[in-house]
Amino acid sequence: MQIAILTATRYPCGMTLAAIKSAIEELPKAEKDALVDWLLNRERKERDEQIIEDFVPGGRGASLFEEVDATIDRGDFKPH
Repeated sequence: MQIAILTATRYPCGMTLAAIKSAIEELPKAEKDALVDWLLNRERKERDEQIIEDFVPGGRGASLFEEVDATIDRGDFKPH
């Protein structure tokens, strides 16, 4: 029987996720708010970059554009 030993990941700053969470808890409200804003903006930027990557020619979503174009070309497109 093998026993898995879980170790906490150490990030580049040498802190574990638990230590980072604890440090965040100690921040004054204004700094927590600034951190939340930064994280949300970072997440939005990453999401936007992923959407762009998905919908360039050859991207994962490119076939959706092709399907819409074909629908329009057939005259089957009906705007709502």
